[in-house]
Amino acid sequence: MSPWATGRSSIAAIHRIARRVALCLSLIVVGLAFQSSQKGGSIAFGPQLIREGKLDEALEVFRQGVEAVPKSGLANTGAGVALDLLGRYPEARKYFSRAIKAASTPLEKAEAQRSMAISYGFARDCRGAEKYDRAAYEYFLATSDFLNAGEVADELGRLCLDAGDWNTAYAWYQRGHDAGLQEPNIPPDHRDLWDFRWAHARARIAVRRGKVEEARKYIATARAILSKGKIPTQEPYFPYLTGYVAFYAGDYRAALMELQNALQADPFIQCLIGQSYEMLGDKEKALEYYRKAASTTAHSVPAAFARPFARTKLE
Repeated sequence: MSPWATGRSSIAAIHRIARRVALCLSLIVVGLAFQSSQKGGSIAFGPQLIREGKLDEALEVFRQGVEAVPKSGLANTGAGVALDLLGRYPEARKYFSRAIKAASTPLEKAEAQRSMAISYGFARDCRGAEKYDRAAYEYFLATSDFLNAGEVADELGRLCLDAGDWNTAYAWYQRGHDAGLQEPNIPPDHRDLWDFRWAHARARIAVRRGKVEEARKYIATARAILSKGKIPTQEPYFPYLTGYVAFYAGDYRAALMELQNALQADPFIQCLIGQSYEMLGDKEKALEYYRKAASTTAHSVPAAFARPFARTKLE
């Protein structure tokens, strides 16, 4: 998990990822500070510079780190993140490729591959992302880590949906659902989680295909799963779903009303709100939300769509 990423797709996942991020950051500070002391650099400050939006400074810091320790996965990943956020995607992928090669364990390699997939997501390149997320997905399946296999498949489904490849998105969301359900002795709440995500994904894909009534049926399915009460942490993702469907069905007022109940810190939600205001003719409010989305410094699936899209709206 990249220290620049946001949470995945549930509140529980957010807490889990937050712990991993904290651990990653502590390891970065310790490991890179050691490298800095040995090589005279200062790349331990790179992640903080990225969070502060000082991307050019962060890039220079990470490049110095790569020069000092060419096989540093952390320095190469950091440079790739900074370049993606700067919109320099081909350059970014060179560094992610080096991070993949430098990985010392299969798990580190899988996480580096996920970062590369997100890099392709920034460029809306579903096929490029698929090459790397498929490898990570297969690693997690082979190690019987069905939770992470499902997470990776869903991430790729989202990247491909946002890139406009609805067929590939559907196939990977289905793989994510099926992988998650392979968990041995799966408890009812986990089953409901994967069923909810699958209904959520099918509704979004259906409305993008112009099948509004089909999308609404999946919304009803998602609502029924939530009403069982086993996955209350997924409730914030329901207005995201209803707002998304309303927007692509052309009901912008309904979309805005629903999206204002979704996760307001999510840059993708900020983009959808901005788009809704834009379609309603409120340019100033639209720009307000585009500015928020454009300012994200996360290297995550939602940011992969939101940051480049919002920046084009501000040009």
